[in-house]
Parts: sequence; structure tokens; C-alpha cells
Amino acid sequence: MKTKLYLVTGFLGAGKTTFLKKFIPALAPMRMHIIVNEFGKEGVDGPLLETIGASLKQISNGSIFCSCRIDEFEDELQNSLDNNPDCIVVEASGLADPTNIRAIVGEKKYNNKIQYCGGICLVDANRFKKVYSTARCVKKQIAASDIVFLNKIDKANKEKIVEVEKLVHMQRPDIPIYKTIHGEFEMKWIQNLILKDNVELNYKSQIPDITLQKMMLKIDEKIKYDQLLYFLNLIVEDTYRIKGFVKVEGVLYLVNCVGTMINVEPYYQGKEVNIGQIVVLSGEGLPLRKTIMNAISKYEGLFSIIK
Repeated sequence: MKTKLYLVTGFLGAGKTTFLKKFIPALAPMRMHIIVNEFGKEGVDGPLLETIGASLKQISNGSIFCSCRIDEFEDELQNSLDNNPDCIVVEASGLADPTNIRAIVGEKKYNNKIQYCGGICLVDANRFKKVYSTARCVKKQIAASDIVFLNKIDKANKEKIVEVEKLVHMQRPDIPIYKTIHGEFEMKWIQNLILKDNVELNYKSQIPDITLQKMMLKIDEKIKYDQLLYFLNLIVEDTYRIKGFVKVEGVLYLVNCVGTMINVEPYYQGKEVNIGQIVVLSGEGLPLRKTIMNAISKYEGLFSIIK
């Protein structure tokens, strides 16, 4: 019997990890393997998912669909298949262009091994219009998908939701859209997927998106909570995503900022990695380095740039 394979895609902060925490248990009792891809050198989503009870492999520091990481992805895909799972779920980086997924899984060597079940794209109802116009990978994610979950509708008004639906259907009139909050879904939405020949799926090797900016920051353990919040407020306007684990006054926090929304919460759920480091992702034309340098100058010794 072939191993089922699902792709989960969507831009930074759309709710992919939250969705996976619900999707993976819904696939029980199938034996699962998850491949998590993160753009940053040090991943955060992997540790956040380790508590859901499935075999997990994390590939960081670039998109697995890019020529620089595709061999590593195919190696891990084969390693997963060697363990004979019932299902493999691939969570793509929020900055990935996954339009070559069918070219990869459609290779002859996978003919009798993989049943591609479709791509699921998470869309942030409140932020989609902005990222759709400024981050070209968003259009690629829609192109590669077979279903769209319009997520976080509780944070957007009716007019904005309708506008997002129109934008998606202008590009993909054929694709079904389901509205959701916190990644909640009905399994029949996915089970009833009809796979179609989407656009831009005729190439395999890709190059990195040069319009993206990435920085890694180190935060000293002497930082106080109000200092951390103020620093984030100083830089958040020029970012797409800020994420990482920080210890403040002996308490571990998960920093998880999406757009201009700052979220810093105590973290008790499981494994954490690289405490005191946050990855900052931004887009073309945004003065990220200048903004961060100005913010660092206000807190000498508490923040530094790793890369």
C-alpha cells in the first residue's frame, strides 16, 4: 500500500503549526511521519510539534523546495518511506515556493511508494492582502495547493474576509476555501479533495527568494520583560515574523510575533531549543537592519546580531 503524503503550506504566521496540532491527531491511528521545514537556521516549530506523538524530522536554514535543500528533503523523504509510515505530512517553510512538490513526488522512484493527497494552504484573513502583494512566495503557495483554509477569521471583519476570498479566487477560481478559527477543520473538507493540475508545476529545481531578509538576534538573560516588549515594539513594523525562545527573569517565554501583533507567552509545553535567540524575517524594501541597529543602541549589551 502506498504512503499518503500531504503538503501543508502558507505564509509566516498563517497558523500552520496550530493546524498541524489538530490535523495529526485527526489522522490517527495511522502511523505518521512529519517533515518540518523552517527558513531560519534554528527551527522553532519542530520542538513545538514534538508533543503530538508522531515521528518528526526538521530541516532548517532554507526552503526544502529550493535547489540548495532539495537533496536533503529527498533523502529525508526516503528515510521516512523506509520506516513504512501510513502517512507523511510535510510542513513547508512560510517563505517556501512549493510549486514543485508534484514534480518531486511524481518521480519514477516514488511511483509505487507515494500517494500524493494534496496541498493544504493556510491563509491569515487579517494579513493576506498585504503579504499577497509584497511576498511573491504567497502566490506560489496558492498555486501549489488544492484547498485553502481562511484562518483567523475572528480577527478580520466581513469586508476583509470577502476581499481575501476574491483575491484567492482571482488567481485560483477552482480552489475550495473554508473559513476557520485556530486551524479548526472538518476532516471531510480534506477527504473530499479533488486534485487538479495547478499552474507553475512543471519545474523541479528552484532558487532562493532574494526579496526576503533574515536576521538572527541573541538576547541576554539579564533582559527584563518590559525591555523585551519595548524592543519588539521598536522593530515589529518592519518585519513579517519574529520567533524564538527567550528566558526572562528565570521564566521561559515563546516570542511569536506575526506582522505587527506581538505575542510573548510563558512556555511550558515541551522541548525548547536555542534559548536566547530569535529569528527575524522581513521583506524587500523594509529597512530591517537599520531598524534593528537603532533598537539595539537603546539597550547596550542586552541584544546583539548573530547573523
